[in-house]
Amino acid sequence: MACDSENEPATTKASPEKKPAQKAAPAESQSALKRIVFFGNSLSAGYGVDPEECFAGLIEQRIDSLELPYKVINAGLSGETSAGGDARVDWILKQPVDIFILELGGNDGLRGIEPQSTYANLQSIIDKTKQKYPDVKLIIAGMLAPPNMGADFTDQFKNIFPRLAKENNALLIPFLLDGVGGIPALNLADGIHPNPQGHRIVMENVWSVLKTIL
Repeated sequence: MACDSENEPATTKASPEKKPAQKAAPAESQSALKRIVFFGNSLSAGYGVDPEECFAGLIEQRIDSLELPYKVINAGLSGETSAGGDARVDWILKQPVDIFILELGGNDGLRGIEPQSTYANLQSIIDKTKQKYPDVKLIIAGMLAPPNMGADFTDQFKNIFPRLAKENNALLIPFLLDGVGGIPALNLADGIHPNPQGHRIVMENVWSVLKTIL
């Protein structure tokens, strides 16, 4: 020990009254934690903010503060589309998953990808997840397409997420960016990604649904 006297014999260094240092949590207790996976794009990844400031990081902090037996895995990837997520999800599913939060589709809406294609890709991700982990609990984060895509496209797009939730017995966050989207003071200069204040609101949108199954 660095604070021990150099001249003191090794056999007398520890005082009988001294309490032993607190041990780290045993490995088995860490492995017993259930896993919450955020599988999404730059919103989950926290584009433009520090990891602890994005909504997934804030969820992890709340779970830790409440001492709930869960571990958060942030599998967000900036620029990810539903097709990219479908190609990537098998790698993510190599680790155990207890709660799977699907936050994809936003980039599809921005790019004008056919809504039926987005639906099919997201359903494929869900199918792969349920096949690997039949008891997984699913949460789907709803998104909206920008109005300049036209009324027909935006209507089809917004209906993807409640449809998936209904068909897969999943919980739904109606609109992930509710209270944040379109508000300059809560977004970065690009007008798309939340700033730290915006992420705190997004976190509450997620938490209002997630807390019901923890």
